[in-house]
Amino acid sequence: QVQLVESGGGLVQAGGSLRLSCAASGRSISNYAMGWFRQAPGKEREFVAGFSWSAFSIDYADFVKGRFTVSRDNAKNTVYLQMNSLNPEETAVYYCAAKFRGRGSSRSAEYNYWGQGTQVTVSS
Repeated sequence: QVQLVESGGGLVQAGGSLRLSCAASGRSISNYAMGWFRQAPGKEREFVAGFSWSAFSIDYADFVKGRFTVSRDNAKNTVYLQMNSLNPEETAVYYCAAKFRGRGSSRSAEYNYWGQGTQVTVSS
């Protein structure tokens, strides 16, 4: 139903910032809960941040609170993840995901639609 394409990843030094974008097509993001996840080599995919389809409920993983901000632009049908004060341990592939008219969730298995991911590398 909905297609997702992430962009904005790259190489940054420790303490630097990046803004990731997730452009949706085929359906309006207003109909979906949206989430950001990341996965490092050899590790499980983990929740980073997200919001419910109504956008009234927003959640952040404890390890990013105060540093990352998730937002959305309905006119552009795009969601964003602003990442500040990045650590080398946060090097991973970052994904956005969608769940049709669902409550926000930190469980990756509950999301039905995924982007291809964008690589974020943080150097020491």
